[in-house]
Amino acid sequence: MFLCVLRVLCVGSVISACGKSGSPLPPIVRIPAAPAEFAAARRGDSVELTFTVPSANTDGTRPANVERVEVFAYTGSAEVRNEQIVKLATRVGQVAVKRPRDPNATIEPEEPASDMEPTIGTGLEQGAKARLREQLGSATLVPLATRSKKPQAPPVPSNASGALLPPAPLVVSRTYVSSPVSLNGRRGPWSPRIEVPLAPPPPPPESPTVTYTETTITVSWSPPSAASTLAPPAADALPAKLLWSTAPTLTYTVYDVTPTGAQTDGAKAPAETRLTQDPVSGTTYSDTRVTWGAERCYAIRTVEAVGSASIESDAVPSTCVTLVDTFPPAAPKELKSVAGEGVINLIWQPNDEKDLAGYIVLRGPSADQLQPITAAPVKETTFPDKVAAGTRYVYAVKAVDKAGNASAPSNTIEETAR
Repeated sequence: MFLCVLRVLCVGSVISACGKSGSPLPPIVRIPAAPAEFAAARRGDSVELTFTVPSANTDGTRPANVERVEVFAYTGSAEVRNEQIVKLATRVGQVAVKRPRDPNATIEPEEPASDMEPTIGTGLEQGAKARLREQLGSATLVPLATRSKKPQAPPVPSNASGALLPPAPLVVSRTYVSSPVSLNGRRGPWSPRIEVPLAPPPPPPESPTVTYTETTITVSWSPPSAASTLAPPAADALPAKLLWSTAPTLTYTVYDVTPTGAQTDGAKAPAETRLTQDPVSGTTYSDTRVTWGAERCYAIRTVEAVGSASIESDAVPSTCVTLVDTFPPAAPKELKSVAGEGVINLIWQPNDEKDLAGYIVLRGPSADQLQPITAAPVKETTFPDKVAAGTRYVYAVKAVDKAGNASAPSNTIEETAR
């Protein structure tokens, strides 16, 4: 009996212990994920920075607990740890982001976006593409202090025959990195760092010329002159003989430039859309986006490789063209006739132009006196012409497109109604 009571007391003690409340758990703090697709492109004397605004937190929940995204930069090869960036680097700029009403009211990664509360406030939408630009100047060329010793100039290399080769250039670079900041001021993870060389940009090419056909727009340009690709000698330099050519290998990027566009930093400038995925070595580009009535504007930049990176020149003044359809369709083929009682039936092969409006039927007493007998273009490729019996007529057909361009006449035929 005593043993049974003891067992009951033990079980009761265990159950009672399980029901006790422990110390309260700390609240969950949502931290925004790092900006995605962070990229930096050197164009002339500026660096264009692009990234995707975080739309999720580090644990995958949405929306992101983010108020803004900041971009920092520093020059030189100093070793800067993540926790030192805010203190040592320069804040290039920031973009405001629409924030959640309640940072803890999130949905899981597998839940549909329709279950998520909409974000509020001003700024970019979460998940949008952001763009910032830093103008390079004398201040951006000053490197951070580094503990490393001053690097010595490398020896002039030579090839197997002992001939001197041009020395490898020493190029200072500028490093860019971005990070989101939450509503309570907590900083999220940093994006990957990107180095941009600060060497002088290459000279731009000549302004492009634009021509087009029914199917293709051709953009062509002239490369910069050979003299402009070489650095001029210093004023106090001694006369010297050039032992090797220092002219770099240049390539080109082609941009579609819209007339106006708003940047995220508030500046008004043409919005550039890169058309060449990789720089091209030639001086022509073919664009198949032919839409009649549309305006197309093109700008070209010279590209020079500097180590593993590249620098683009300033853009030359863009060249714009409004695409006007002045190209007539092909002449209809194989016009034939069948005579009937008081009627001459015409038939011909159809044209395959996408902008074809129809056909104009011509008739006359002779081939040099043909006149239209249809008030408007006919869609069909047959036409019954009711005429008096016994009279000989000459016929031809023209194709007409929607812009009003008429083709050359088809073959002519002669026929007499019965």
